[in-house]
Formats: sequence, C-alpha cells, structure tokens
Amino acid sequence: MDHYIMALDQGTTSSRTLIFDKQGRVISMAQKPFSQFFPKPGWVEHDPKEIWATQIATLTEALAKANLDAKNIAALGITNQRETTVLWDRYTGEPIYNAIVWQDHRTADVCEKLKKTHKEMIQAKTGLVIDAYFSATKIAWILDHVKGARQKAQQGDLCFGTIDTWLLYNLTKRRVHFTDPSNASRTMLFNIHTLEWDRQLLALFGIPKEILPEVKSSSEIYGHTATRWVECEIPIAGMAGDQQAALFGQMCVEPGMVKNTYGTGCFLLMQTGQQSVTSQNNLLSTIAWKIGGKVSYALEGGVFVGGAAIQWLRDGARMIRTAADIQNLASTVEDNGGVYIVPALTGLGAPYWDQYARGSIFGVSRGSTDGHIARAILEGIAFQVHDIIKEMEKDAGRSCSQIRVDGGASACNLLMQIQADVCNTNIIRPQNVETTAMGAGYLAGLAVGFYEDLEQIQQLWHTDQQFSPKLEPHKLQEMLYFWQKAVQASKNWLL
Repeated sequence: MDHYIMALDQGTTSSRTLIFDKQGRVISMAQKPFSQFFPKPGWVEHDPKEIWATQIATLTEALAKANLDAKNIAALGITNQRETTVLWDRYTGEPIYNAIVWQDHRTADVCEKLKKTHKEMIQAKTGLVIDAYFSATKIAWILDHVKGARQKAQQGDLCFGTIDTWLLYNLTKRRVHFTDPSNASRTMLFNIHTLEWDRQLLALFGIPKEILPEVKSSSEIYGHTATRWVECEIPIAGMAGDQQAALFGQMCVEPGMVKNTYGTGCFLLMQTGQQSVTSQNNLLSTIAWKIGGKVSYALEGGVFVGGAAIQWLRDGARMIRTAADIQNLASTVEDNGGVYIVPALTGLGAPYWDQYARGSIFGVSRGSTDGHIARAILEGIAFQVHDIIKEMEKDAGRSCSQIRVDGGASACNLLMQIQADVCNTNIIRPQNVETTAMGAGYLAGLAVGFYEDLEQIQQLWHTDQQFSPKLEPHKLQEMLYFWQKAVQASKNWLL
C-alpha cells in the first residue's frame, strides 16, 4: 500500500490540508478561507469553531481529491498561525470567546506599562520582547472580560491553547491537550531555558497553570484522529508554529542558516543550534523545535505587514486586480521615482517594535505614478527584511550568505530581485515553496519512521531559482538613507 504524509496548515486567513508523497511532492491540496472580525480599531478576531470546521473540511477534501483513504496516511502534522489565543470549556469544547489573533493590539497599553518594570526579566526567561503580539496578555484579557472566566480557570474548567492545541484537541475528540515547544515559546509564559511554564510569569499575568497544555516535543505521536472524522485512526505526530515549521521545511538545520517566509507578514529565522542567543538588537530568541530530546533555537524577526501590503494595494487602493499583478505594474518604472512606503499598517515589528506606527507614503511628486507606488510597496517589504537581517547578523556574530525564501509573495521574481539587491545577498527559492506544510509533514514523518533521519529529508530540498544582487553600492546607500528617514517619520504616529 502506498503511504503518504498529511499536513494541516492553519493560517491567518485560510485553513489548508496538503498530502505529500515520500519525495515531498504535493499530490493533493484543499483550502478554505474563514471570516476575519475587526470589532474595534486594532482588534482582530477569528471564530475558533469556524477555524475547526474549515480545517476538517479541507482534510476530507484533500483525501477525496487524491482518492485516498485515511489508511493511506502514515502520519499527520500540524502547523499553525502562532500566538493566536483560544480559551474553551474543558468538558464541552465550547470556546468562551473568539480567538484573539496575533495581529490584535487591544493589550498594547498593558504591554507598555510592563516594559517599564519587567522588560529584562521577561526577555531573559522567554527570549521575547514585551508586545501585545504574544499570547499572555490576550489570555489575561479574556479572563478579565468574560463573565465567570477567571473562576472557571482557577477551578481547572477551562483550556487555553494556541491553534495547534485547539486543532489537536478537536481531532482527538477532546482527548488530548498538548502543545509543542515552538508554540509554547510564543506565549510569553514559557521559560525557553528550563522548558517549563514559568511560575513567576504566570503570577505576573494572573494566569492559572491549570488551563495550560502539556508541552511535548515537536515530533512524536500525541494521539490519533477520532473515527468521528475519518474511517480509521491517523497518528498525529508533528507540531510546530508556522515559522519554525518553515525553517524545518527549508532544511535550515545548521547554525547560521536563514529563511524568510513572505506571507501576511514576513518572518525571518536564523538557526542558532542548541544554544539560545539573547538578542541585543530587539530580535526574539525562540525555540525552533525539539526532536529526540534535543532542542534547537533560532533568532527571529517579524515584519507584521508583508504580503498584506500587496493585498492593501489590491483591496484598499484598488490599483491591481490580483496580487500577482503587482509585478507587471511595478515593472512599468525603472525605479521608485523617489517614492518610499513604510507598510506599517498594523505597527512596526522587529527591530523597531512600535505598536503606534502606521503606514506612510513619502516622496510623492507630480511625476509619481501607480507604478512607482507598486514598486515602493515591494521595496518597503524588502527594506523591512533588510533591517532585521542586519540586526540578526550582529546578534549571531556572522554574516548571512544566503536567505532561503518561501510563502506566496516569494513567487514574485521582481520582489526577490529587489530583496537580493537591498540585502546584498543571494536569495534562494526552492522548487517546493510549501515549506511550512512540508516542515510539519517532515516532523510527523520522522516520528513514525516514514523518514529514517534528517539526512534523508535533506536530500529532498532542491533549488528552483537564485537571485543575486545587482544594485550599485552607492544607489543602495541612497535608498537606505531615505528608507530610514521614512521609518523615523512613521514611528509613534498614534501617540
């Protein structure tokens, strides 16, 4: 019987299921979008039950498209949007509030106060900077704003989970409440050195330990799918947050290797091996994965608005009909014509961490065209990546010789060339850009012996195209000067 690996890829705007063969080739894929809720400015929510419904629907559809049964699936891996926070009743499985999404900034003021008193302690334990991005203040907000929630939490009647935990709980029909270290390390409650939920942090945020999932490794059998969903059980054997899964899918398994995912945001991770590196430059130290008892760490910098800037050009400015059209529009001009766009539509992430910055356009003149705007959007994405790479090199004490790229916007050749020029380094796009789902699938495959070891998986990674820098140094310096000027002008806009 032919066997395959399945990966559930639960993202910020859609749920997907992919099925791979042993060579890492996608043989089936199903995808469903779900609703985005914006109750107030800066608030972003999802319906956890809709996430679950779309995810299980894509699982069934992917099997049907490939004419496969559950018995053909050797293992299932889960990768997910990180930090997004769900609390639900332990016994009924009913969420007590919508999922508060990683992009949500309702707790920004709380975080600003915490920075004045607990900045060093929190970074030392978690590797994170204090920001509304992470789960801790989201959990506390739900406990404080949903009637009776805090009492139920103290009694152990509630469960907290990031989306991986929520899916695992439902796939096993409420039998399993686990997470993995890559997701736990994004909550601002997990000590990345002791690998435990930290009592001091739980006390600081007022979060009962009883609601937290048990932390397993990133590659082991956590449980099996209930036969309510498929005709026979599938081992659920791999879990990692989407960016760590992409790092693994890109086979960045040696210290110094870097990947960047161009999704809704852009997320750069540099593998640092079995040693966590404390950033001195406003980056994050995070757990990449835990396999066979060994923990690998990474430095991370996040651009909050990457591909979302292209979506804004399509849906907000309405200058393009499809996201792919940006390349043709931007190619109508030779350069940006002096136009610079800072795509801080939801604030600035690393290395600035300014929750009050907003998107800005500078340098518009009578001669500016929609082509200049389109090119400036692509450059704004690339400049944000550049700023993170330079700080990452300082923290790691090594230069970046190449960046492996994936995600939807990595298909834009012009953006990839701009990225190579701006970072003055080689950009490598693999043949299979489904690296996030692949990473989850590889982790699951390792756990059940579908893959023997890392070396076997490394043989599956192949280059599709390399983009090398072509921009003259003096032109790059001029562009970086105006970019930094634009960033400074965009900061603290809402204050």
